[in-house]
Amino acid sequence: MTMGVIHAVAPLRGMGGRNWVQADVRLAPGNSGGPLADVHGRVIGINTMVAGRVALAIPSNEVLQFLLGETGGHWLGVSVRPVRLPRPETRAGLAVLEIEPGSPAAQASLLPGDILLGTEEVAFSAPQHLADVLQNSSSGIVRLKFLRGDYTKERRVTVSLAAPGRRPIAA
Repeated sequence: MTMGVIHAVAPLRGMGGRNWVQADVRLAPGNSGGPLADVHGRVIGINTMVAGRVALAIPSNEVLQFLLGETGGHWLGVSVRPVRLPRPETRAGLAVLEIEPGSPAAQASLLPGDILLGTEEVAFSAPQHLADVLQNSSSGIVRLKFLRGDYTKERRVTVSLAAPGRRPIAA
């Protein structure tokens, strides 16, 4: 156990729009995934990493929303990871790692290995950018730009998203 001070709950520059609990607690290798608790023993975050001299934790309310599937926005059905691209006109994107069967992404013929670049309005360089688009989609339809194959030709697909709270149950 260690004690420290919470400095902020806010996004960090260069790490997308996600809020981080920023604390001056000492995290050792292997502490990732452990609880960050307040003085009353309430879990306020899940320890994730150290950036400089600050320990970063994902806020517990965001973890709870994720576990309950309550994203508050539309659902696409993909797992993604940020990647850097060797293209001068596009420096970053989100690599599609997995696609849930029956999801809007599967119905739109997206494939693992595709690189999501963004929409006409928003470029994706962090998963939070995609989450923001899904959260703010009032129509439930989003037009995505992506790369496939040799990554030379930019493609577009219109996806009809699943409504909030309407995820199919996996069989």
